[in-house]
Amino acid sequence: MLETPRVSRLAAFGILFSLFLHACLQVRLDPPVSVPTPRDLQSHEPEISLQIQDERPSVTPARVPSAGMTPTVTLLPEVTLTAVKGNIYIRRGPGMAFNPIDVMYENSQVTVIAHDMLSEWAQVVLPNSKGTGWVSLKTRYTTVNGDLAGLPGFTPTEWPVPAYLRNCTHHRMFILPGEIILPSYFGYPENEIWLYPGTYLVYDLDVPGEPEVQEVDIREGMSIDVNLDGAGERRICP
Repeated sequence: MLETPRVSRLAAFGILFSLFLHACLQVRLDPPVSVPTPRDLQSHEPEISLQIQDERPSVTPARVPSAGMTPTVTLLPEVTLTAVKGNIYIRRGPGMAFNPIDVMYENSQVTVIAHDMLSEWAQVVLPNSKGTGWVSLKTRYTTVNGDLAGLPGFTPTEWPVPAYLRNCTHHRMFILPGEIILPSYFGYPENEIWLYPGTYLVYDLDVPGEPEVQEVDIREGMSIDVNLDGAGERRICP
């Protein structure tokens, strides 16, 4: 009776061992998996098509005239200006307030190269010179020969510098040319006037015979005083 448990344990162990061996023998070994060769491999990466675009701006090459081509040249009409019935100033700009720089003598002629778009003045080539100046067309002392409208128009960007004549005496003065009456010093501020550049004669209106008291040559930017009256009295403006 004492040997029974031991025999039972041994019998149970033997049965378990027999089952384990039986299971191992029943396992079917699968054949080894064959390793694919590089030729059998297929890439699964997507196909990428690279298109490179030139981002530089397109430039159309300039057309160069061939040896047989002649460039087109626009010819300006020939226009001249003639001084008639006397002499006339040529000024540095298109206006009476600009300085005179030359003179057109009666019956002389100059070439016109442009005209002023704001007023009636012609730009001309100076006589016996390559310089240019301006002549008024609003005068009876000039005539135009040719089509002035066919020449380039010009808009001035420079303006004249004013010139002034001031009366410092106690007498009224008369200015020629222009027939201007210039009040005495007591008429301030009307005793000072703006004059165009040029040569003027000053006469005393308050002395019998209206004697000439002064000749003045005015240019842009100048300010000239009349200090002596027809009676010989000298005054200075404060």
